Amino acid sequence: MPRFRTLPALLIALALAGGGRAAEAQPVDTLYFNTGVGAPYAQEDRQGFLDLLVAEMFGRLGLTARMQVYPSAERALLNANSGLDDGDALRVAGLEAIYPNLVRVPEKVIDNNFVAYSRHLGIATPDYEALRPYGIGTIVGWKIFEANLGEGFHTTRVQDAEQLFTLLAKDRADVVLFEEWQGRWMARRLGLAVTVLEPPLHRMEMFLYLHRKHQGLVDRAAEALRAMKADGAYDRIAERALRHLLTTPEKRS
Repeated sequence: MPRFRTLPALLIALALAGGGRAAEAQPVDTLYFNTGVGAPYAQEDRQGFLDLLVAEMFGRLGLTARMQVYPSAERALLNANSGLDDGDALRVAGLEAIYPNLVRVPEKVIDNNFVAYSRHLGIATPDYEALRPYGIGTIVGWKIFEANLGEGFHTTRVQDAEQLFTLLAKDRADVVLFEEWQGRWMARRLGLAVTVLEPPLHRMEMFLYLHRKHQGLVDRAAEALRAMKADGAYDRIAERALRHLLTTPEKRS
């Protein structure tokens, strides 16, 4: 379920969003970042990878930072661009061209792998042609996959990750396509042993964006993230929130 801030905080955010340049000068103690992705990146218990990362990252700057999840990734971007939220997390580079009020923190958050999962296959996936003989499951709206699955591919489209991995569980698809860590989390939740086919079909650097009213935090945030990678804090968060998913029940090809 989406997490929403309290009414007083929401009213403050609305005032900041509508206050123009005067609002930019207002001090801020808590930053609210939104995202369109859920576990294991953002979780209700605030123990997801992004939950822990932004808390540590901005804590080093003397600020509190919290994640909130929106069912619609587009709504998350619109809210961040309008200033209703303070920023958006886990996005590709280049969004500034479409959402001019967003400023990218230049240090990457993570590399996202977009992969194929299977229960019974152990094939290599250097490209989409390797998947042509098989039944493929995807989620409606995942353009990164849809753009590469044209004529001649046998695809079944579903609405969410649980439906996607249920296709595998019931042998209604030979492979399903998803982001790696979210897929590992869902497979574990369903108790489904899967193989992550390699290499990834896509690997993309993902970033954090701040609303332009926080322009002064961008370089400091990038430096804090670099420092976390250097002193081991980043690895500890990744181990706690993500890498434990490399163990059972998933298996790697």
